[in-house]
Amino acid sequence: MAQTTDEARQEILDAIAEAAGEIGAALALLSEAYERLDEQAADRLEQELFQPVQLAYGRARRTHSEFAARYGLPSQTFAAASVPAPSESVRDLLAGAVEAAAKADIALASSQDSMLPVEVGDPELRAGLSEVRQLLGDVQARAQALLRTVGR
Repeated sequence: MAQTTDEARQEILDAIAEAAGEIGAALALLSEAYERLDEQAADRLEQELFQPVQLAYGRARRTHSEFAARYGLPSQTFAAASVPAPSESVRDLLAGAVEAAAKADIALASSQDSMLPVEVGDPELRAGLSEVRQLLGDVQARAQALLRTVGR
């Protein structure tokens, strides 16, 4: 059965919402890790991980709301992510943030690979998706680099 343009647009919105939720979870984990680090390591985490992930979150939300507005579709309100358990180590928090960022990237990549963003003919959408993925692209490598120096 052929998919309508409205169904394709809604599928894209759902993928962006899923990605934004995962990015929000990554932010919550990074915030908690920040609180548990010494000042120097926390500053490094903020610069190398938190800021790019925060930018990706804002861009994902903006892409979602602008795309929905352009086509008269309902936009979603994004709830704050839950706070991680206080017993988790910094290493576990960073691993969770990396996993959440990877899930967000997979959701967006799947949407891009489906060619739906091209089919709906929306260059702003495609640019937004690409920007979010670019911001998330180095999260794992940066987290690993930070972990090599934490606790030393």
